[in-house]
Amino acid sequence: MTKILLVEDNEMNRDMLSRRLERRGYRVVLATDGQSGVDMAASEAPDLVLMDMSLPVVDGWEATRRLKAAPATRDIPVIALTAHAMSSDREKALQAGCDEYDTKPIELPRLLAKMEALLGGGPGRTAPAAEAPR
Repeated sequence: MTKILLVEDNEMNRDMLSRRLERRGYRVVLATDGQSGVDMAASEAPDLVLMDMSLPVVDGWEATRRLKAAPATRDIPVIALTAHAMSSDREKALQAGCDEYDTKPIELPRLLAKMEALLGGGPGRTAPAAEAPR
């Protein structure tokens, strides 16, 4: 089962998105600030990280930089989630190391399409190479 690390400090956003992802077959682990997100990425080895950018302790920009700098977590795709919809915010997220960018409020079909593109399929797949040989 594909494991998603959701790093989100807003309880309502966290609960709603995690439930919606779980209903679609993803296993979701949660972190409420950037530092715990970095720590959990290292210990949980998720297949993908959904990173809020406005976080306490360590913001999402710095947390993403730390994930991408560490050998154990550098290859985990990160999707930035932010209420800021300016094109400069998208560029800032990509420069921090995010693989993709999505705006809040979350439109689930759009987010799922971005997740599946990075994962190489739906919740049961982690990458195209994960297919069983024929």
